[in-house]
Formats: sequence, structure tokens, C-alpha cells
Amino acid sequence: MKTGFDNDKYLHMQSEHIRERISHFDNKLYLEFGGKLFDDYHAARVLPGFQPDSKLRLLKQLSDTAEIVIVISAGDIEKNKVRGDLGITYDDDVLRLKSAFEENGLYVGSVVITQYSGQNSADLFRHRLENMGIRVYTHYVIEGYPSNIPLIVSDEGYGKNDYIETSRPLVVITAPGPGSGKMATCLSQLYHENKRGIRAGYAKFETFPIWNIPLKHPVNLAYEAATADLNDVNMIDPFHLEAYGKTTVNYNRDVEIFPVLNAMFEQIFGESPYKSPTDMGVNMAGNCICDDEVCQEASRQEIIRRYYQAKCDLLQGNIPDSEVFKLELLMKQANVTIHDRHVVDAALERAESTGAAAAAIELPDGRILTGKTSNLLGPSAALILNALKELAGLDHDLHVISPTAIEPIQTVKTRYLGSRNPRLHIDEVLIALSISSAANPAAQLAMEQLPKLKGCQVHTSVMLSAVDIKLFKKLGIQLTCEPKYEHDPIY
Repeated sequence: MKTGFDNDKYLHMQSEHIRERISHFDNKLYLEFGGKLFDDYHAARVLPGFQPDSKLRLLKQLSDTAEIVIVISAGDIEKNKVRGDLGITYDDDVLRLKSAFEENGLYVGSVVITQYSGQNSADLFRHRLENMGIRVYTHYVIEGYPSNIPLIVSDEGYGKNDYIETSRPLVVITAPGPGSGKMATCLSQLYHENKRGIRAGYAKFETFPIWNIPLKHPVNLAYEAATADLNDVNMIDPFHLEAYGKTTVNYNRDVEIFPVLNAMFEQIFGESPYKSPTDMGVNMAGNCICDDEVCQEASRQEIIRRYYQAKCDLLQGNIPDSEVFKLELLMKQANVTIHDRHVVDAALERAESTGAAAAAIELPDGRILTGKTSNLLGPSAALILNALKELAGLDHDLHVISPTAIEPIQTVKTRYLGSRNPRLHIDEVLIALSISSAANPAAQLAMEQLPKLKGCQVHTSVMLSAVDIKLFKKLGIQLTCEPKYEHDPIY
């Protein structure tokens, strides 16, 4: 696993750049914080060396000057919107975020309910927060937003919103997900601060697209792949090119909204502090790529993984055809095919030779192993067991788990729990292995190899059960599946 990104350099450069941006204004900067804060695994995959908690560590470096405001849309509360990666509603995620920030020594000042228009569920959520001692502010729906600038930047627009009381120079505006109203919250505060004689600033912190690498660089193409459902498109920032004669990369939504933002800045301050959407950003990630080829290859692999995920989602009826078409186009732009993912051909060849579902794994040193369906084990469980034995230097014919230990588990599954599939899943195999390790040194040695599976690549010839998908995630394994059911689905 090669490193292509200098994380320590990034943390230093990024924190210094944010501090420097604060100094441009009256010691008050509202920073719109996009993306995932605690578990940015996309960035870690496409920029090997980037740590998934880098943004959190960055905030901890700024903890003496920063406070956090969490925003949530009243519409998302009303719809019970769920975070797909965590499976929890946005309102529950507000509480999760607050708790996680505070556990890491960061100050959460308040919660803002945005786009409020009398939703009963939003009222209930506000009361719930207030009963917990959390300060809550309300921002309202503004008719004609974002185009009716005279109304928006007036006492009947932003002026109707609650003014958020803050006490520190850096105010980080974050949210459970996109569309929560982070930018509008920042601009509303600029209006209120200006009315109080404070020339506060606004900046945007998002890791992708990276503004100072080429438009069609695989890292930026991988960002488009990750946001295929949002229909984001990377593009040259025309405002930056016109103002400075320099080519930089941004994405369509920021470029499209910039004239509106610029007009709002002029309405609030009399002039705009920025000449382009790129100017608004504070992202230093592009300066910390230390091995470009490593990051390019990691990003190409990410695009293939996104393509396979989309194909499976399409088969299950979860997404439209257009998302798959976009990912196919991105694969062509990145000059990759599914065969550039080495485990794909290995898994399909094993499935064809055995006539049943199979799986393949690429170990850190490039070795590829396969697993097949048997009477005792599913292909994923067999694959993990084979990988652990290989990493431990054990003979593949050696039974680290006795068949007599597996059979009672199968009996419980089929006779008492009503399962029609007697084969063991990954979690069940690992439990059996851990039990065996108490008396079997070989099993113990195999167990000790589990951390080495993190970052390995796996492909399966069929779509997997939710149980196995979850276990692969927990092990840190990057999984793709053929868009194919093992058996014809009845429902």
C-alpha cells in the first residue's frame, strides 16, 4: 500500500491557511465545512496517506479559536431523511455529531433549524434540543431564494432569521448532509454581523474537486463518480480565469451560484471580497500530494468501484440509468475498464470453473487468492479464511476450524433460526475461528492476521448479503460485486 499524500504537511498547511484567512476580516470567519468530518473514507481511498479523521484533527488544531454550529433543514426533519452510510435520520445525526465533537474537545455553540415554515416535526425537534440544554436558532424560508437578492438581503429576508450568538473568531458551519442550508446560514450571519458593525468573512472548505490539479485528473474524476447522484460536474472556473488568467478547477453548482453570491456580498458590504468561487475556498490538499501516480491509480480504482456499486444499485431499482451512464463515461475519461481491477477476472474465472459463486482478494503485496462456495462455507467466508491462512504462512489444506465446530452453527441457523442457507457467513466463520484459537495455535496465528486485510481489494461473482457487506466494511476491505443475484429473487 503505497503513500501518495503527506497528511502531516496537509494538517499544518491547512490550519495555517485558515488562520490566515480569518485575519482578512474583523477576526470573524464563517467557514462552510463540506464533506464528512469523522470518516472521510473517499478521500482516504483516492489520496493514499490521507487519514479519514484528518478534518477532525484539523479542527482540533484550531480548537482554541473555533466553535461549531450544526445546521439541519426543517424539510429533512419532516421527511425523516436518513444518512445512507450510517442508516440514521438527520436529526439523530445532529446529536451524534454534537457528541462526537465534544468528546474530541471541540466547542459546539448551537444548532440552527433552516428552511423553517412551521413544520410540526421541526418544532418537536427544537423542543427536544432545548430540553437537553442546547441553544437552537431558526432560519426561515425566503421567497424567491436565491435570485430575489433585494428581498433576501433585507430585514424581510436574512433580517427575519435569528442572529446566532457566537463567541470565537472561527465559526465552523457543518451539517448531517448536503442541502441542509450551510451556505445560507453563513450569508445570513454576514448580514447580521454587518448590521452590528462587524465585517465578518465567509469561506468554503471542501476537499474536492481539488482546484490546483488538472480538470480531468483521476482524483477529480473520482469526485464526479462519488457525486454521480447529485449530477455534479467539474469545470474550469471561468471567473478565476478572467480575473487572474489562471486555470483552476471548481464544480458546476459553485460556479453557477457565484454571481448570486457576489451580488449578495456587494449588497451586504458594498463590495465583494472575492473575484471567483475558487477564491472562496481554503483547500490545501492539492499541495500535499507527494506521489501523483499513486493517487492517480488509487482514483482510477475508485471509479471502477463506484461503477460496480451503481450497477448493483440499478439492478435493485435504487437509482436511475443515468447514474450508470455517467460512471461509464467517467471510466472512459479515466481510460480504465473493469479488467483494470485485478480481482474481477480472478473471481469470474473461479466462478466459471466451479459453476458456483466465487470471490477473489488481492493482498497488500499483489498476490491474488480465491474462495469458492462449499457445503460448509459461502465464497466470502472461504475467501477470508484462505487469506488469513496465506498471510499466516499456513498450508491451505490445514483445518484451522474443525468441520465439527462448523456443523453446530449450521444446525442453529437452519433448525432454530429458520435460515434456508446452511453455509457460514464471514462473522460466523470468525467466531468459530476465535473459539478454535483457544486450543489451536494455528487458528490463533490466523486470527492475528486480521489487521493485514485492511485496504485489500475483493470482488465477488454475485451480489452479497447485507451481513457479508457489513463485515467487509468493518475489516476495511474494499469490495465490489457483479450485478447479479446468486439466486433469482422472489421478492
